[in-house]
Amino acid sequence: MSLIYKLQSGKNSKLQYYICNYLRMAIPKLFYRKKRRNEITRLSNMCNMKIIMKRVNYYNRLNIPIILPADSPTLSQHRFTHEGKVYFFDTYEYIRWFKPQLHWLFFPGDITHIPPSPAIVKSRPIGENNSYSILLNLDKVRHFLFVNDAKSFTEKENKVVFMGKVAGKANRISLMEQYFNNPNCLMGDVSSNPNYAHWHRAKFTIKEHLKYKFILAIEGNDVASNLKWVMSSNSIAVMPPPTYETWFMEGILQPNVHYIAIKPDFSDLIERIEYYAAHPDQAQLIINNAHTFIDQFRNRHSEKLISLLVLEKYFNLTSI
Repeated sequence: MSLIYKLQSGKNSKLQYYICNYLRMAIPKLFYRKKRRNEITRLSNMCNMKIIMKRVNYYNRLNIPIILPADSPTLSQHRFTHEGKVYFFDTYEYIRWFKPQLHWLFFPGDITHIPPSPAIVKSRPIGENNSYSILLNLDKVRHFLFVNDAKSFTEKENKVVFMGKVAGKANRISLMEQYFNNPNCLMGDVSSNPNYAHWHRAKFTIKEHLKYKFILAIEGNDVASNLKWVMSSNSIAVMPPPTYETWFMEGILQPNVHYIAIKPDFSDLIERIEYYAAHPDQAQLIINNAHTFIDQFRNRHSEKLISLLVLEKYFNLTSI
C-alpha cells in the first residue's frame, strides 16, 4: 500500500528533483558567477520590476547594513549532508551565482523563531519584527506543488477533510478530539503512532482529497504544507489565520478572501463550512482569488529573479 500511495500520491517527483539537482552540481560555479549581472538584467527585462521588488523586499526586510558575527561561515563552506540534502540543493541553486568568500548565516529546517542575526531560512513567524529572517524557497519539492483540478466546487462532496500527523501538535489533537466522529468531517491521523491508533486512517492521495469541497490546512511544525496545492484546486482551504510564513507569503493571505477563516480553537468549523456550502457563489469567489494569488508563483523567470535579488540584497547589507 505504501508503494501504491507513493506512485499515486500526486506529489512532486523526488527522483526528478534529485536528478536535476545532481546534474546542476556538475556545472562549475564560476560559470554562474561570471554571468550573474547579465542574468539579472535579462530576467528583469522579462518581468514587472515593481511587482518583483515588492516581493524581494517582503522576503528580505533588511533596510540598513548589519555586520554578521565574525565566525559566520562563507558560501564555500556550504556542504552537502544526507540529512539536509533538500535544503542544500535549494540554497545551492542560487548561492552558486555569488562569490564563495561571502559570509552568511543559514538555518535549515522548520524555523519558528527570529534568528539573532540576519539569516536565510525557510519559515518565520508572521509579524513586523522578523527582518532578521530572510526567506528563500526551501524544501520546495515538498511544499511547492500546484494541481490541475477538473472537478468544479459544486461537483464535490459536501465535507471537510483532514489527513495528517497529529503527534506533538496540540492544535491537531484538539481538532481530532472535536471532529473525528462528526458526519460533516472526514479526518484521520496518517502516522503509525500507537497513541493515536483510534484516529488512524490510511494516507489520502491529492486526488482523493479533491473529492471534497473543503480541505483543512492546519499548521504543523511551522506552516501547513498542503496550503499551496489546495489553493490551486477547486476546493477551498479552511484554516485559522496563519502564524508562520514561507516563500508563499502566508502573511498576506486575507481571511475569507483567499481561504475560509475559522477560529484557532476550531469551534466554528461546522458553521463556517455550512455557510459556504449554502452560498456557492461566495465560495467560488474565494477559489478565484486563491487561483489569482497562486499565479504569481508559476512564472519560473520571476521566481528565479526574485531569489537572486533576495540574496544579492542580503549580501550587500551584511558584510564582515
